[in-house]
Amino acid sequence: MGTLALRRSVFFGLMFGGGAGLFGLAWACLAAGGLGTVEALMLGCVLVVAPWNGISLGNALLGLALLLGSRNPAAAVLPALRLARPGVPQLRTAIAVCVRNEELDGVLPAMGRLLDGLSLAGAGPFFSLWILSDTQDAALARREALAVVAFRARRSDAARIHYRRRVENVGFKAGNIMDFLDHHAAGHELMLTLDADSEMSAAAVLRLVRCLEAEPRLALVQQLTVGRPARAAFPRLFQFGMRAGMRAWATGQAWWQQGEGPYWGHNALIRIDPFRRHCRLEPLPDGRPILSHDQVEAVRLHAAGWQVMCLPLEDGSMEANPPALPEYLARDRRWGAGNMQYLALLRLPGMTVMGRWQLVQAILLFLGAPAWVLLLALAAVNAVVGGEVDMALLPAALLFGWAGYYACKLAGFAEVLLRPARATAYGGWGRFLAGAVAELVFTTLFEPVVLFNKALFLAALPLGVKLGWAPQNRAERGVGWGDALRLLWLHTLFGLAVGAGFAAASWGALLWALPFTAGLVLAVPFCVMTAAPGFSAWLMRRGVAATPEELAL
Repeated sequence: MGTLALRRSVFFGLMFGGGAGLFGLAWACLAAGGLGTVEALMLGCVLVVAPWNGISLGNALLGLALLLGSRNPAAAVLPALRLARPGVPQLRTAIAVCVRNEELDGVLPAMGRLLDGLSLAGAGPFFSLWILSDTQDAALARREALAVVAFRARRSDAARIHYRRRVENVGFKAGNIMDFLDHHAAGHELMLTLDADSEMSAAAVLRLVRCLEAEPRLALVQQLTVGRPARAAFPRLFQFGMRAGMRAWATGQAWWQQGEGPYWGHNALIRIDPFRRHCRLEPLPDGRPILSHDQVEAVRLHAAGWQVMCLPLEDGSMEANPPALPEYLARDRRWGAGNMQYLALLRLPGMTVMGRWQLVQAILLFLGAPAWVLLLALAAVNAVVGGEVDMALLPAALLFGWAGYYACKLAGFAEVLLRPARATAYGGWGRFLAGAVAELVFTTLFEPVVLFNKALFLAALPLGVKLGWAPQNRAERGVGWGDALRLLWLHTLFGLAVGAGFAAASWGALLWALPFTAGLVLAVPFCVMTAAPGFSAWLMRRGVAATPEELAL
């Protein structure tokens, strides 16, 4: 067995072990008095959610082992990092920033800092900046063009700064990129893809360039991306845990996926020629455009024999996260619409086994949500009708399920707490631990709302029903109570209904269910509070969930 096959065997062994462990504990709990209809349905739901728990557990264990046991975890999963040599780049890179209906005042300063850093490193002439606009509103497009003109007027490298606007938004972001490659990328070998809220340092970009220069079969390197320092409570708490989880997940996944890794659509460096030849996305069989293009583009590169790899380093690569819960749920629904399209792509020829697995993972991210919601409802029904549960095993089953689902986040927290140098960057062990506890409380309330929202979306998707209310979040006022109620009333009613079911059975049942029901019942105040300027300022003053980038300012 080759090294790569062995690595993948280890991962899938951990994955199936974790999933089987969860199902086995659930079976032992629910079969205490024989399996009735409700218990059998509950086990069916566990069977659907178990794979994601197994995936999370497998990546977490491998990631934590590498993060703690390797002197250079990034080089251990990306060999090109060891081969990279310093010096002036040999290849020319286009920095492609995709914008659509954005105010460029929030985009161009970060691009200016990147260009300045590249110039200071002596690499400026090897890079050009392209603002690729898909803005449809003519007035906003004029403001964009004027903003670029003013930006260029202040800079000595103006000849390397360009603005291109498409009148027709064909193919959305993927079409925007491909149009650029077809008509404007001549003379460039590489392309750095950035979103409007992306920010990368010159050192991080040059590191990616050197990796592609060192490995000719490497078509794409995806850098890990962390949240930009945030004042608002919601992104502040969300990204504190997200970065810990993604560091462990990405490190573990990169170890066993190697050259068949992911692409997340931005903060990645791409070799233009293979991308242009293999990643031109045709419509789906039913004529719809592919929405979540990035994973499909990665899969196409895999199939063509090119390497797609992840660099699980945080430094120098940031993005902005949604400012409040409503914006997060809207983004999640967009991702869901794209990810569920992969069901149609799985049947098409021309993919590697790992490429299909990459798409299956993206589908499972959403497919487990309705099973989780149904499992919670069935558990309440089972409690009301007096279904027997092995109470001695129930704590172990619940803890194993919770720990498996959040395994990567817990692994990321553990790594920082076990490595003093990492904790120092967060202001010390005590401050980091306080942030981790605050984030876990946040997650306990946040995740049930997200899962229920995913389930609602998937139920409405085949019917073409548009879900959700779009409250106008303002940084100075947050989200109003009425707006939050209009968005989350159904989430709240479901939480109250299942909570009442557990309470009718016993107070003990209600207490066991609180980690899964409290977030739904408190969805409206949670939405309002995590967007409230006062609460956000309170967290800022105390440094709760502060990131290294914030503390370095």
